[in-house]
Amino acid sequence: MDIFSEAAKLESENRPFAIATILQARGSTPRNSGRMLIRSDGSSVGTVGGGPMELFVLEQAQEAIAAGESRTVSRDLIPQGETAVGMDCGGTMEVHIDVVRGQQRLVLVGGGHVNLALAEAAALLDFDLTVVEDRPDFATSARFPMARRIHCRPDILAALKEAEIDEKSAVVIATSADDLKVVKDCLQSPAFYVGMLGSKRKVARALSELRAAGVEKELIAKLKSPIGLDIGAETPAEIAVSILGELLALLSGRSGGGLQGLVHDLVVIRGAGDLATGVAWRLRRSGFRVVCLEIDPPTVIRRSVSFASALIDGSIEVEGIKAVGTGTVEDVYRILEEGHIPILADPEAKSLEVLKPAVLVDAILAKRNLGTRPDMAPVTVALGPGFSAPEDVDAVVETNRGHSLGRVILRGAAEANTGVPGKVGGESAKRVLRAPQAGIFESRAEIGDLVKAGDLLAIVGEKEITSPFDGLVRGMLRGGIEVSEGFKVGDVDPRGAEVDWQTISDKARAVAGGVLEAILYLRSRA
Repeated sequence: MDIFSEAAKLESENRPFAIATILQARGSTPRNSGRMLIRSDGSSVGTVGGGPMELFVLEQAQEAIAAGESRTVSRDLIPQGETAVGMDCGGTMEVHIDVVRGQQRLVLVGGGHVNLALAEAAALLDFDLTVVEDRPDFATSARFPMARRIHCRPDILAALKEAEIDEKSAVVIATSADDLKVVKDCLQSPAFYVGMLGSKRKVARALSELRAAGVEKELIAKLKSPIGLDIGAETPAEIAVSILGELLALLSGRSGGGLQGLVHDLVVIRGAGDLATGVAWRLRRSGFRVVCLEIDPPTVIRRSVSFASALIDGSIEVEGIKAVGTGTVEDVYRILEEGHIPILADPEAKSLEVLKPAVLVDAILAKRNLGTRPDMAPVTVALGPGFSAPEDVDAVVETNRGHSLGRVILRGAAEANTGVPGKVGGESAKRVLRAPQAGIFESRAEIGDLVKAGDLLAIVGEKEITSPFDGLVRGMLRGGIEVSEGFKVGDVDPRGAEVDWQTISDKARAVAGGVLEAILYLRSRA
């Protein structure tokens, strides 16, 4: 069977598939070139050489088809090793897997004015359209020339069965037939989206009847009705735009809210260390768009819970929220659109001229003000000592452990810096590791390691840094960074294995709560 003939057939049937192509073969390999088509069920046409490597490509292709994203994979054709595929050839193969996703499927139950307008609009967006009707006059190719399939039967449920609704189908119900049986049937289908056109009164009656009919509440919760975004739609064309807007927002994982929020709810945080990350995380979870500004390279030590790490690693995810590093303001808006937190290399906050945030938070924690002013944004908040409200910022949030941690200060300053870290597990200053001299820092332990007193943790020049006591390495500066004498390079927690070093700390959460309170209070007062 010819690969390209099969690809054309699958494309005409709107079925997803992938084509795997050998990009590069180095050393001894079964083939130097080859191409293979893989269907979503794992069946294939063609070959990339057979054996374990081909099985690996088949698995990767099925994953790529399910994710809807192309990828490139590479494996060593050797028996063992992290990148081994279990072969004895000895060479290396690199294969590109190109996914053809097919069109998004939209099933319109009913061929009236609204669904006709919806079909016309959806066709412009390249949807794969199916029309289901029980009225022959409303189910013609002349009326719906853009539809790939039209199913018309006196029994509309029979027509629905012919439509073969699957898990990739979105269904819009706007029919004069018995809505209840149609809705019930569609809710029991694998469709990922089921919407019903109707007034609030009609929807309330339908929901009541579905409950009375014994339909499971999980299925009823699946129903989108009234359908569409709230844009004041009245005409069929306006309603079609409203419905498509809701559907597109769902498909892209967006809120469907106005883009105005990108400016009006934009928060810029100076700093992206562990406390700043706690603030950014909570604000993002609360619906704000957040951008963090950092030095490059960052000198944070609690790297596993610091968004600043994205500037070196490209990205980092902390408790389900992803941050992406960038060096340009232009990338910031793209990263925000993707639903992530941009970490911009901009310690001097020059990007504020372009970003013009609604809120500015100084979370540098330098124990002094490095240039933040109240005129930099409509709302300004700072963490810890070095700031006084309202002279330097609109509000200060207490960062010293104790009864006032996280308190919002509208007049005055946070507690003065004592120079002594707060006690954790009975230890204070000893738990903080500092550079014994100036030089290049090199770590000898990883964050999360359990260590004993005297264990070698790092080196600066020729001088060693050892663990002051038994515990867990909670923070460690990235190796290769030049430090000055006394520079904070690590943190050992005496509580040992009980320490959760992979999630945001209790202190960061408390401070983040104070920042959120300050922002909401100051915005409500404006």
